[in-house]
Amino acid sequence: MKTYKLLLATTLFSLFFTSCFEDKDDNPINTLEINNFVYRGMDSYYLYRDLVDDLIEDKANSSTFNNYLNGFDSPEALFESLIYDRQNTDKFSWIVDDYIALEQQFDGITKSNGMEFGLERYVPGGNELYGIVRFILPNTSAETNGLQRGDLFNAVNGVQLTVNNWRSLLSQDNLTLNLAEYNNNGTSTIDDDSIDATANTIELSAIQYVENPVFKTEILQVEGENVGYLMYNGFVGNFDSALNTAFAEFKANNVQHLVVDLRYNPGGSVNSATLLGSLITGQFSGQVFAKLNYNSIQLSNNFDYTFVSNNSGDVLNNLNLNKVYVIATGASASASEMLINSLDAYIEVLHVGTLTVGKSQASITLYDSPNFTRTEADPRHTYAMQPLVAITINKNDSQVPAQGLTPFIEIEEQINNFGVLGDENEPLLAEALAHIAATNRMSNIQESKKAVSLFDSNDLLPHSKEMYIER
Repeated sequence: MKTYKLLLATTLFSLFFTSCFEDKDDNPINTLEINNFVYRGMDSYYLYRDLVDDLIEDKANSSTFNNYLNGFDSPEALFESLIYDRQNTDKFSWIVDDYIALEQQFDGITKSNGMEFGLERYVPGGNELYGIVRFILPNTSAETNGLQRGDLFNAVNGVQLTVNNWRSLLSQDNLTLNLAEYNNNGTSTIDDDSIDATANTIELSAIQYVENPVFKTEILQVEGENVGYLMYNGFVGNFDSALNTAFAEFKANNVQHLVVDLRYNPGGSVNSATLLGSLITGQFSGQVFAKLNYNSIQLSNNFDYTFVSNNSGDVLNNLNLNKVYVIATGASASASEMLINSLDAYIEVLHVGTLTVGKSQASITLYDSPNFTRTEADPRHTYAMQPLVAITINKNDSQVPAQGLTPFIEIEEQINNFGVLGDENEPLLAEALAHIAATNRMSNIQESKKAVSLFDSNDLLPHSKEMYIER
């Protein structure tokens, strides 16, 4: 386990500052004290520290430090002032006032009604949205009430979804989903196709839910050879054993080819990404999988992740492949992209889908403690930060391009032809299988509107697209 050396700044706390936060025990803490934590953490760890004037100035060692901190009425305001180029460069650093919920999210525990979705505009630049169901989580309200992949919806509780209201409408614990339908208007062209409202509704209720990211495995056959299919929806350390078990199935069936479906995977644990890369291969144990490069004052923390040979003592079910197919789209981010980029330096990685998000930075959870770890965190509040702290690169020092990873086989999901995940006829999987069989399938795709999401269900969890480093 890596030891993190921190550059700490000391300061005197104001005795008369009055704005306070309170924890569950009703013990007050000054805003100034939390602001002090925010500045110290960002000054020590923030990846773009050397590009932020207030951090370059090292205000913590100034006699006016308290006055500076008092200029912000909330920890969130101070944190946001220290972010570099929020619109373009750093879209992913966050501060939270409840790190318990953040930790649960990283463990795969959230509130969910079971519907994972994408949202599209009716017209380019328009305000009104409609949704398409991507997949349904098992043992949830969505499954019980018969919602299915490919179903369309346009409103919640009778209120049309828009760019401005969709978060509040779809984050409710209990809601009525107003369904819609695809209408090709009786023509073979897609120019006049429309999404029309219907009178049908489905009731959905959210519960505390633990999601297993190992969503589906299949053994398929192409030209007499076995193909393993894995749909993996999040790099979550709590389910590393489940990932290893999935590969035991592949190994037992002597798969000669593998398709890893990351089309909706927003990222997660760097450790889990390293594990997955090790399971796909196996012949590179001990060699560099990925490198983490920190800011100028944390260079001693630069770290190499290496291919592993076991998971918590359990032997890995490696496949020792020299080629892998990865389905990835505009919903695939961070650790998903890291996996592709890191493996690409060793084996042939054939990316099927669309351009990915383009996020190669990793974050870490900083707590208000002397060394910013969970141990000895100040019990008077539950603020924590999740700033970007490092860039991930592969063994050849190449990082994921900011514009995303370009697919080898470009194909988009289409609203009227979503298909069944894991089925050999599902369009994106079928394209990978066709390449394995050395046949051409692109011309057989049924044309309809493209499923290019503006928002998706992961956006309801502000930290879902993180690639995070575990202590």
